Amino acid sequence: MREHGEAGVLVTVVDVHGHAPRAAGAKMAVSSGSTWGSVGGGNLESVAVDRAREMVDAGDTQVRTVTFDLSDKASYQHGVQCCGGRVTVLLEPLPARPVVAVFGVGHVGLELARILARHDLRLHLVDSRPEQLDDARLAPLSDAEAVVEIHRVPVLPELVLGGLPAGARVLVMTHDHAEDYAVVDAALRTPGLGPIGLIGSSAKWARFRRRLLAEGGFDESDLERVNTPIGLPGVEGKEPAVIAVSVAAALLQDLRLVSGVAP
Repeated sequence: MREHGEAGVLVTVVDVHGHAPRAAGAKMAVSSGSTWGSVGGGNLESVAVDRAREMVDAGDTQVRTVTFDLSDKASYQHGVQCCGGRVTVLLEPLPARPVVAVFGVGHVGLELARILARHDLRLHLVDSRPEQLDDARLAPLSDAEAVVEIHRVPVLPELVLGGLPAGARVLVMTHDHAEDYAVVDAALRTPGLGPIGLIGSSAKWARFRRRLLAEGGFDESDLERVNTPIGLPGVEGKEPAVIAVSVAAALLQDLRLVSGVAP
């Protein structure tokens, strides 16, 4: 699930009274399409899987418990289990590992990457200038907790967008306003992506916005996906490290609100 950016639920048998298929401590991981492990099979397991998938579909981040009476007199959805015991399972959400793609690894982009690399996420670094992504320059990321994926794309870096998983957040901060525009335009056309952040002034966005509405075939609701300027309001300073701290803080705050846990 972590490798593919999928959310899931960990199901654990936490309490058993009487006879039951599995003892306390039995575990099962559930995603929207697969399961791993077992908490006892039958109605108990099938209902636990149903509940887990309802949580995944709803984006539910609350820990929950479900208790089953294993009796032929108990209600059931997927067949009778008459072991005679009672089982309580714990349903713990496993949020998907966040995915962030940074387009443009210049002075600000590199400082931002150094911060984000300290967090449990998948970080894509994209630049059309190969020298910006050489091994020596990226040496500070060598001990990253994040999974860092490097994309050296001299032509059409926006093509990387098609390979990002659903919900991936896109931050656009290249060295070229024309490249910024191309990435924003392509991101708006790529289904399933998360919010799009654009670095720059309000005047820059005003020009982009007029052009996207006039030439791109977008409407106002489409452009609401673009956040600009990015970063926490009120953080002053134009030094790359200051801007990066502001952008990272806003991003991590947003990820926490969405997932219910700090990334």
